[in-house]
Amino acid sequence: MAKPIKHVFVCTQSRPPNHPRGSCGQAGCMEVFQAFAQQFEQRKLHDKYALTNSGCLGACQTGSSVLIYPEGVMYAKVTPDDVATIIDEHLIQSQPVERLLQPQEVWG
Repeated sequence: MAKPIKHVFVCTQSRPPNHPRGSCGQAGCMEVFQAFAQQFEQRKLHDKYALTNSGCLGACQTGSSVLIYPEGVMYAKVTPDDVATIIDEHLIQSQPVERLLQPQEVWG
């Protein structure tokens, strides 16, 4: 396996309903992960980029969360409809998708 150019982490953390922190699971994270997986397969992106589902990324109140390394860019409220844009603009063109960026206060 070649070293990936970028690595996409999709939070798939779930918590019980009404949990005070919420969770990406309540925000449709599995559909977001599946959309990435389908796009990776259709576009044959696995040889350049890595995709991993993850536990909590810490921004539970703004899920579904997606984190991309090596840049350390985190996206908020990602939906399946946003996945192609993230791939086209961030992964391929190295331009973060401004409208989806996590609020700066998430980083404390």
